[in-house]
Amino acid sequence: MSVKALYPGTFDPPTNGHIDLIQRGAKLFEHLTVAILKNPVKNPLFTVEERAEMLRESTAALGNVSVAIFDGLMVDFARQLGATAVLRGIRAISDYEHEFQMALMNRRLAPEIETVFLQPAGRYSFVSSRMLKEVFSFGGEVAGLVPPNVLKRLRSRISAG
Repeated sequence: MSVKALYPGTFDPPTNGHIDLIQRGAKLFEHLTVAILKNPVKNPLFTVEERAEMLRESTAALGNVSVAIFDGLMVDFARQLGATAVLRGIRAISDYEHEFQMALMNRRLAPEIETVFLQPAGRYSFVSSRMLKEVFSFGGEVAGLVPPNVLKRLRSRISAG
């Protein structure tokens, strides 16, 4: 049985934790679409197009991974792509309640789509995009927490801003 999956998020910016989950998801599913949510409410550092480009660069070696941009309900986008699974990462217990509630709502909206939870590698379990941006904006070192192409863009964005 071939399974197509969707890995939705804002990815602002993509972290090595995201890449870890994408690489592992690519082994589990026939095809994995990394889906970037257009959500201007979150006050993103990078445009959705920039985030898509960074993710494409970071996952170029994975032949069964694509990157897409969507808005609206994730389950509607999953159906549109023919995805029957949604990949979600859980870093810590604090993520669990929110992710569990979303999974239950998605199951109610689209019972044919299963949610699969993965934990990122331990060395990335504390990293969130929000925390990373904050640390970086105050001059903290984030090398090793983001792919090199993302670090380069972060450095140019912060120094330009």
